[in-house]
Amino acid sequence: MEKPLLEFTDKGIYCAAAKVYLDPWKPVDKAIISHGHADHSRWGHRRYITHKKNVPIIKHRLGDIEVTGREWGETFTINNVTFSLHPAGHIIGSSQIRVEHRGEVWVFTGDYKTEDDGICTPYEPVPCHTFITECTFGLPAFSWTPQKAVLADINAWWAQNRKERKTSVLFGYSLGKAQRLLKYLDTDIGTIHTHGAIEKMTEVLRPLVSFPETHLITRDTKKTELLGNLVLAPPSAHGSPWIRKMVPYVTASASGWMAFRGARRRRAVDRGFVLSDHCDWEGLLNSIAATGAEKVICTHGYTDIFSRYLREQGYDARTEETQYGAEENEGALQATQEKETTE
Repeated sequence: MEKPLLEFTDKGIYCAAAKVYLDPWKPVDKAIISHGHADHSRWGHRRYITHKKNVPIIKHRLGDIEVTGREWGETFTINNVTFSLHPAGHIIGSSQIRVEHRGEVWVFTGDYKTEDDGICTPYEPVPCHTFITECTFGLPAFSWTPQKAVLADINAWWAQNRKERKTSVLFGYSLGKAQRLLKYLDTDIGTIHTHGAIEKMTEVLRPLVSFPETHLITRDTKKTELLGNLVLAPPSAHGSPWIRKMVPYVTASASGWMAFRGARRRRAVDRGFVLSDHCDWEGLLNSIAATGAEKVICTHGYTDIFSRYLREQGYDARTEETQYGAEENEGALQATQEKETTE
């Protein structure tokens, strides 16, 4: 029996014809990387290929690596297998990876979202025969409110806290969510202060996106400088000694998981804003339909429920085990690769 174009192995998704891996989780000779989150771009590979906007991100996170940057839609051939990268809309520089060999086309999405956030290159459907999809939020209960309305709520929350002379501490992952929030925070309300991990990543991305001015919080930052203003911090900062400087403060988390009743309580935050860098239920279904794919492989998230629904709709759908984590795991994975300042 002929091997499939892409196989799921103990090291990652493998293209045997090209001898290359896609987002491998164990060290390999050659890896094509979809995006910069720690569960998809790991240290230890000999050579990396990724979108050019992701190059500075993974260099910042992984250090001195051998990496080649590619343009959107640029084709490159490895052992007669043709590859190209296409916008995934998840975070800056995130790609879908298209693989073509002998007339057969597979697309690996990594992580993706279909809403245009005004920062990432917007998601584009890529026709294929087999579509490898995440389903982080693959339940009908997940249906996102448009970004504009959520961000308006965040700015209104900040404005109210400022009236009460409280610091607004907003949690979002240092790569992706933090920059999406920062881009649309209303600086007419007050000033924006940042945790070191977010400040460092934002500085890496400033050449690619116009962001408002930020102020790094250091040991010398006075509590009076923060009162009424907003602090952007990674979830790992919650409950740490670092946050004591913010008193009196109000906390909030921006995440798709805030759609779940009880998520705010589990994360011990005062307010939850439903804002995700992944597709909701309809986004997943519409994306799959747009590819024209007959076969769908679900890799992480609500894989069993989602694949069963797809089979009921007539797709040849199955699940595969990977080491890609849902959005909630990014902070833990990131901590193993990036030492976050506690100043």
